[in-house]
Amino acid sequence: MIQFPALFEERSRDLLGSDYDLLKEALHAAAPVSIRLNDRMPGYRCNGETVPWNEAGIYLENRPLFTADPLLHAGVYYVQEASSMFLGEVIRQLAPGARCALDLCAAPGGKSTLLSQTLNPDSLLVSNEIVRSRAMILAENLIKWGNAPIAVTNNTPADFQRLPSFFDLMVVDAPCSGEGMFRKDPDAITEWSLANVTNCAIRQQQILTDAWDALQTGGILIYSTCTYNREENEETIDFICRELGAEFLEINTSRFEGIEFSGKGYRFYPHRIKGEGFFIAALRKTAASPAAKRIRNDVKKTPFKATGLLREFLLPSAGMTLFDNGQQIIALPEKWKEELLFIRSQLHCLLTGIDMAERKGKDLIPAHQLALSKLLNRQHIAQAEIDLPTALSYLKREAITLHNAPMGYVLVCYRQQALGWVKNLGNRSNNLYPQHWRIRMNV
Repeated sequence: MIQFPALFEERSRDLLGSDYDLLKEALHAAAPVSIRLNDRMPGYRCNGETVPWNEAGIYLENRPLFTADPLLHAGVYYVQEASSMFLGEVIRQLAPGARCALDLCAAPGGKSTLLSQTLNPDSLLVSNEIVRSRAMILAENLIKWGNAPIAVTNNTPADFQRLPSFFDLMVVDAPCSGEGMFRKDPDAITEWSLANVTNCAIRQQQILTDAWDALQTGGILIYSTCTYNREENEETIDFICRELGAEFLEINTSRFEGIEFSGKGYRFYPHRIKGEGFFIAALRKTAASPAAKRIRNDVKKTPFKATGLLREFLLPSAGMTLFDNGQQIIALPEKWKEELLFIRSQLHCLLTGIDMAERKGKDLIPAHQLALSKLLNRQHIAQAEIDLPTALSYLKREAITLHNAPMGYVLVCYRQQALGWVKNLGNRSNNLYPQHWRIRMNV
């Protein structure tokens, strides 16, 4: 039996009244398991109940060992809690034409992969995480998802003041006290305190204040937490409207049972919906924003020069421009190349566009991101289909042998989904799967 802090129970009763007993009962039940399919990767189907607010979301009857499924590593689906998938519905209703989006607190990548799936295919997504180790995980998950154009940054919210009025959509899934994750994360219970709630609310306000100038006047802010208390939710929305300058936007939830409108946002409770605790609100910025910087003057400083190398490895319709700095080749969307080079000059970027290849002596070694990109032209690539045991060996970064495959760089696939590269030497092959991504458990 899970024991909740007495003060949490008292505050939750004040919030929910007699409904708290239903919430408490739900928190002692097993958490539902859900995944979201990568709908830009056709050909994969999964049986299960559909998440009401996201047609790509599927509830599973049981929790499998996801690590042992190569399709997870290929980006065919993402394991995501169902309530948080509602972000996609908010964007479809309130920001369907967003051109340039910032996911400010993006790790591990659930919201960002959902954004890249929901935004127009030619929209630009910048995904940021302040903690370096978490930013690396964010980049990994976005590479596996395979969509472009994207950038992954490792910066503080205040750093985005260097990009005034750059974004017309900002998503802040704020660090919070985690009350909505109590049944999935026991540490959230032991770490809970009223002081932590207060500290989280102060931190959230600072994050929003620091990054506010990066959102255009008239731009949309989507704010969310996985907690219940008013300090981190409705009171933070009041702060944004009063101190930063914004107006609250209503979301149509009439098609979805169980979502509670609190007057300042939308609440998801485990006893009312099939998911975890979640709060989300949307606002339109009304305050004046600083003038946007002129981009063309800054991009001349980049060490990257346009190149025609490797162009055949991208689909003809990709609309990408390739750049070479003597060490690596990257591909940037023609539509966003100046903006992405500008971002590289202003922020600490872990990823911009598509990493195509790295130079090693006279050789060009294909990048792992290229293997997983939806823009890869597989007609120009040597490929080898492998079975499940071989796929798991590959994902552990063990040596594998490819029979009847050509010499040189080969794209290894499982159920026709790309996993990565090997350099086939005939009697053996060099496994080029990223060292820090390898499966470490015994599967």
